[in-house]
Parts: sequence; structure tokens; C-alpha cells
Amino acid sequence: MRMRPEAGQYAAHFEGYVTSVPEGDLLQLLREQAAATQAALELVTEEQGAYRYAPGKWSLKEVLGHLADTERVMSYRLLRASRGDETPLAGFSEELFVQGASFDRLSVKQLQQELSAVRTSTLSLLSGLPEEAWSRTSPVNGHATSALALACIILGHEKHHLKVIQERYVS
Repeated sequence: MRMRPEAGQYAAHFEGYVTSVPEGDLLQLLREQAAATQAALELVTEEQGAYRYAPGKWSLKEVLGHLADTERVMSYRLLRASRGDETPLAGFSEELFVQGASFDRLSVKQLQQELSAVRTSTLSLLSGLPEEAWSRTSPVNGHATSALALACIILGHEKHHLKVIQERYVS
């Protein structure tokens, strides 16, 4: 898959994630990102995992858990869209998800493995999609969203948070 979705195929608040995705084979970009993320996390200590760069901000462990949770949610949405399911899907509260998960009780290694497992599952789903499925949409939080857009959101979302991790957590 080598295209980007058109602006009308996703909600405007996802624009930054979608436009940050470089041109190229989307599955390959997702594989490369997964490898780069795993390599970067190999160096993260438990002390760094507990770090919060400001009061009220998530710990690095919570950011990693948020990445896994968000990819799960977006992959589910992508599955629904790609299969042509037009049942409206609600939004989700990332704050509620992080609060309910207690990610700080897990080790960095556990969170790294979870993130890897989620990406493996996403890649498995994407690699089996027929060409016509990429343009199918589902209403997500009141906006028609294509399977292609959701795949780009997954990539762009992780890209955004990896930049934050490098700038604010492990620099």
C-alpha cells in the first residue's frame, strides 16, 4: 500500500498524524517503525520508565501503554472499516484508559513486548487486506474514516510519541 488517504477520509484532529507519514510502502514503514521502536526501548531503564517530565504528565511506562492501547483501538476500527461495517464507533478516552491500566506496575520489558505483540497483530491484519478494503470507511466518533487513514494514524501516532519520548524522557 503506497498511498495516503485524502483529507476527507479522517477527522481533522488526525491531520498531523496522517501527514507525518512519509511516502512509501505502508506495511514496510510500519515494520521499520516497529524495529526502530524496539531498538530504542532496549536501552530504557526502569528508572527512565518511571520518569515524568512534569507534574501531571504520564510516566514513560504510561506512554508505552498508551501506544499499545491506541494501536489496539485503531486496529479494531480499521478491521471494522475494512470489512465494510458501517456501525457507528464511539471515541475513547486515552486518559481513562491510562488510569484504568496501571501501566506503572509493569516492567519496561513487559510493555515493550506488549507493544511488539500489538504491532505484529496489526501487520497481520493489514497484510491480508484486499485492495478494495483500504478505501472502505466506518463512522468513527461521527466522521467517516477509511481503513487506509486508520493505518496511517497508527503510524503517525507512534511517530509523534517516539519524538516526545526522545525529547522529554530519554534525552
